[in-house]
Amino acid sequence: MSARERILGALRSNRPVGAHPLPELPHFPLDDGGDRTGYFLAALKSMGGKVFDGRPDEVLGARFPDAKQIASTVPEVAGNRDLTAVAHPRDLADIDVAVTRARFAIAETGTVALPDAVLGVNAVAYLAQHLVVLVDPAEILLTVQDAYRRPEMAAHAYLAFHTGPSATADIEGVLIHGAQGVRSLTVVLASR
Repeated sequence: MSARERILGALRSNRPVGAHPLPELPHFPLDDGGDRTGYFLAALKSMGGKVFDGRPDEVLGARFPDAKQIASTVPEVAGNRDLTAVAHPRDLADIDVAVTRARFAIAETGTVALPDAVLGVNAVAYLAQHLVVLVDPAEILLTVQDAYRRPEMAAHAYLAFHTGPSATADIEGVLIHGAQGVRSLTVVLASR
């Protein structure tokens, strides 16, 4: 038995018996002005994300014409990297663009939600140079609290939230996007 198996076994055997539901979340009303999609897009843009409307394959070609390695988890865009053949996350280090579909988005924060079933390989959403996410406007939720009430929160091994490209700021407050992680986050509004 490995050290990992011993540790996990000890944790499982010492877990308290019974159900452990999460506490009830309060609802904080938010006025989107009757335009939830517009609210989402404004929040996303404020975090450095880009938004495009149109056919996903055309947006990809126009936005990233020099992309050589494309990993796609959606039928709307043909990629040239097979994610099912990935043996180790480091094998994704040369991905120029990853294309996937959000299970839902959050207008309040401009966030896209990517569960394990959508990504296939979690690391692709972090190691790719650019991340393109298809969002169905009908799946834009208003608040973070609405997102936590979705069944996806409990039904998946993980659910990654992305709000814009990676960002960091120095002590003088100079904001830099793409310093660690994806250099750009592009959302394409595309109904299912």
